[in-house]
Amino acid sequence: MTDAEWEKVRPLLPVPTWLRGRGGQPEGYCHRAMLDSIRYLVDNGQCRCLSY
Repeated sequence: MTDAEWEKVRPLLPVPTWLRGRGGQPEGYCHRAMLDSIRYLVDNGQCRCLSY
């Protein structure tokens, strides 16, 4: 994901509760890395598991 794409997508993602002072703990994975993984799977036709 390019920086320009990330700038457009980032505001659409929810803000984690721990950043708003509501407790909880930080996520284990970066949102950008998760979106890159999903895009990779969809682009390469490996997304059969979601069609059930």
